[in-house]
Amino acid sequence: IKNLHKSYGAFEVLRGLEMNVNTGDIYGFLGKNGCGKTTTMNIVSNIIPKDSGEINFGKENCKIGYLPETPSMFTYMNGYEYLDYIASCCSYKDDKKKRIDEVINIVGMAEGGKRRIKGYSRGMNQRLGIAAAIFDHPDLLILDEPTSALDPEMVGEVLNVIKNLVKEGMTTVIVTHEMGFAREVSDRVFFMDGGILAEKGTPEQIFSHPQNPRTQEFLSKVLY
Repeated sequence: IKNLHKSYGAFEVLRGLEMNVNTGDIYGFLGKNGCGKTTTMNIVSNIIPKDSGEINFGKENCKIGYLPETPSMFTYMNGYEYLDYIASCCSYKDDKKKRIDEVINIVGMAEGGKRRIKGYSRGMNQRLGIAAAIFDHPDLLILDEPTSALDPEMVGEVLNVIKNLVKEGMTTVIVTHEMGFAREVSDRVFFMDGGILAEKGTPEQIFSHPQNPRTQEFLSKVLY
């Protein structure tokens, strides 16, 4: 991402954002509400347009898998039926049944996938949402608050699912407010403030030795 700008009326959300990711790594994308994290990911996912700037994926026809903070699903379906629908939406060309079984197992829903979605817990919804996002082997996976409103046990379950994605070789960006979750799962961490990237580094560098005063202030409020 190079010199990315986005405004809503007079409010400038992104102010020349610069950001790079390495293939196959998992990134925690942190910052307070309104700093531009979700706007950035929505632009990268082509959900909303940018005002100006460049986004280079490093390859043509880059596939993106996206899990919004609150995924919407057809609750009259069961998990397997929903993933069959996802396969049709992305015109999946390989063995559809095999891939459905694969992603169901990756997210740990072999049994739960047979139940109607309307009876799912929030954690099961997140698992199925991740299964849908990874279905077509995306090059870039974006998870927006995948642990939002989950109890600690469910957070642990989602954490295990994301760790399993390493085997899929996907570059993953996780937008989150859960500092412990970001520290546990991320190879690298980005901290965003006021529409720009304020700091980046390993989890150890960001959480234990932040250099930017705004990062220090933010972490002092959420960690201590």
